[in-house]
Amino acid sequence: MELVVDTNILFSYFWKNSFTRKVITNQNLILFAPEFTLVEISKYKKEIMQKLKITKDEFNTAKLDIALSVDFIPVKKYSKKLPDAIKFSPDPNDIDFFALCLKFNLPLWSNDKILKNQSTVPVFSTEDLFDRFYDFLF
Repeated sequence: MELVVDTNILFSYFWKNSFTRKVITNQNLILFAPEFTLVEISKYKKEIMQKLKITKDEFNTAKLDIALSVDFIPVKKYSKKLPDAIKFSPDPNDIDFFALCLKFNLPLWSNDKILKNQSTVPVFSTEDLFDRFYDFLF
């Protein structure tokens, strides 16, 4: 199964025993995200470390795991789909994710409920993945 994954899902990876971490590292999934997502993760490094009470080494190890589990795509690879994504994205901050979904004809994995307020790209929450694909994933 292939999915585009949003930044907030990747933030959830930093919870040590989270279901999200298990899903992201699952070999049955191929995940994609815009390249800038790695920059976003680094931008919130201090906040993530404080909130989750993890060390710098734990943060860096988790970030490396994410980098190995997700294929980060440069904007030039999906930029032609940005105008289409602008037309239907309920949130301007998620246009790149929708453009990437359009480029590869993939659903989006996001827990942001507002993103389901469009009918162009299927959006699965973590709960949806658990409910619908648990047997496939595990």
